[in-house]
Amino acid sequence: MYGMNEPENSPEVHASDMQSADSAGALPHGRPPQTEFNDGRDYPRLGSFSFRRGTLTDNQEAMWEENWPQRGKVLSDEVIDLDEWFGRQAPGGTIVEVGSGTGTSTAAMAPLETDTNIVAVEIYRPGLAKLLGAAVREGIDNIRLVRGDGVEVLHRMFEPNSLAGVRVFFPDPWPKARHHKRRIIQTGTLHLIAERLRPGGILHVATDHADYAEWIDELVEVEPQLEYLGWPEDQSDIPVLTDRQIITKFEGKGLEKDHVIKEYLWRKR
Repeated sequence: MYGMNEPENSPEVHASDMQSADSAGALPHGRPPQTEFNDGRDYPRLGSFSFRRGTLTDNQEAMWEENWPQRGKVLSDEVIDLDEWFGRQAPGGTIVEVGSGTGTSTAAMAPLETDTNIVAVEIYRPGLAKLLGAAVREGIDNIRLVRGDGVEVLHRMFEPNSLAGVRVFFPDPWPKARHHKRRIIQTGTLHLIAERLRPGGILHVATDHADYAEWIDELVEVEPQLEYLGWPEDQSDIPVLTDRQIITKFEGKGLEKDHVIKEYLWRKR
């Protein structure tokens, strides 16, 4: 999600990305809902958004229409009943991936986490379609998808103390200073994530952008509910899988430019 937005385009999603109001997974017209938290913390202010491409192939459209109603939801004020949606009580709990992009790492990790529910949150429909297609083709039953802004999805659709983990892999660095307020890692977002994590739950963040890493470094101790773990060599006592398994599209581009990957772990106290 946050890696797919373009900061200076029109205030609505391009027509190619919109579906008719009765289509599966359609976004409402106009500006997305944006909560005013008013708690003195900083939250990302995304404002308007649009996309470079929004169309799906005929096969993707058919797959989407058939499978989205069971596996996908659009941002709303519905608090998700996770046991009902996944059809089970997952022994490993539920992990939310904020900004799953095309879902490359999501689809690779989920089969290794069969005891865990995975919810991929993304606003970019073709990215969700690729992940949904991979889950259907490969019979991956522990992935569900939510289309919407990650902060709003966490705030509106998940109960406090309900998540085993939250992942934010290679979020958009918003490198221009005037766009730093749009970065997903903020004091408010860390607080919101902490509220949604259950005690002992893990937040895992990865970035290859040096300036963004410096930004995160300034925030690692800001949320009192989160114990900063750094990136310990021994991860045996961390109750969620932290190995991202494969190189994602954005990670690969960074490695080609000799970027250093920096990973962060926090645990809810």
